[in-house]
Amino acid sequence: MKTAAFSARNRKEMIRDPLNMAFGIGFPLVILLLLTTLQSNIQVELFAIDQLVPGVAVFGLSFISLFSGMLIAKDRSTSFLMRLFTAPLTAPDYILGYTLPLIPMAILQITITFIAAAFLGLVIDFNVLLTIVVLIPVAILFIGIGLLAGSLFNDKLVGGVCGALLTNLSAWLSGTWFDLHLVGGWFKAIAYMLPFAHAVDAGRAAISGDYASILPHLWWVIGYAVAILIIAIFVFRKQMSSDSD
Repeated sequence: MKTAAFSARNRKEMIRDPLNMAFGIGFPLVILLLLTTLQSNIQVELFAIDQLVPGVAVFGLSFISLFSGMLIAKDRSTSFLMRLFTAPLTAPDYILGYTLPLIPMAILQITITFIAAAFLGLVIDFNVLLTIVVLIPVAILFIGIGLLAGSLFNDKLVGGVCGALLTNLSAWLSGTWFDLHLVGGWFKAIAYMLPFAHAVDAGRAAISGDYASILPHLWWVIGYAVAILIIAIFVFRKQMSSDSD
């Protein structure tokens, strides 16, 4: 019940910042519209809508990392968490309390992206619904990255790490804008050591109906998400101990 109450408080904090929520949801739509317009004016099929939208949805989730990181970093910079540390909540309870209200926001962002894609030519069918489900672990991964960054850094550094660094990593190493197999070499090897390319490939496999290819990529994402959340819990626990001393 205490975790649920803490989660409800974080949900209210999110609602109090509608501008950032609107930007996080709206920016992927702008990119989707621009690239679809570009595709309509060129002969070669570079940005087919069914292959583009999973990548844009994954890229858009990087803004969820910024949101979650700023939320926890701002709480750490005030006396709010110090007061909460007197409550009988453990570090996993706190991380769960930050994570739960962000998941519906991430699902809403993904769903709006696919609805917008429908107006740009995407056929809505069972595979689209499956793709949204497949991208939920990806959302949890990005939430975890933000919570880890927020547990380590202040709000200014979180803006740099989750804003500039993470968005560029997820953009260039996910294969959203170009085929990683065409680049090949060390660049492709590094990209597939990270979860972002696997996240996009899992989404593309789901939307194309290549069901056998979903899990091999999705397990990478789930593994990274679990590992990052565990590290975030450990770091947050260390912060609780140091702040209580």
